[in-house]
Amino acid sequence: MKYQDEYMRIYEDFKTNSKFFQAIGNETRQGILLFLIASGEKGARVNEITENAHLSRPAVSHHLNVLKEAGIIHCRPEGTSHYYYISIKDHLPHLYKLNKDVGEFLKEYYKNDPEELAKFEEMGIPLD
Repeated sequence: MKYQDEYMRIYEDFKTNSKFFQAIGNETRQGILLFLIASGEKGARVNEITENAHLSRPAVSHHLNVLKEAGIIHCRPEGTSHYYYISIKDHLPHLYKLNKDVGEFLKEYYKNDPEELAKFEEMGIPLD
């Protein structure tokens, strides 16, 4: 197969990132993540997240646990409150590698098609 090595690298990258992708693939969790991003470094308490998400507290707790197990969010106790905040720094090297491997594949795949390569450039994605 022509691109077997490239496919296998991307396959391994996806496997490495699968828990991350599964966690962020849910629309409700995406809403929670957007709310946490808007909450800034301090984060948000479960009650605030529940109010924003219009879900029951157990439902929000479930989604927070999925995000926490995937390493996307962390919880910081502050007195009697617990603040949830985003922290994906552990994922960044793996996501960067996936991005890099996909970029290398696309560059090779479209090397004889300057029009397709130009489309990536137009989107601000240089493949050189």
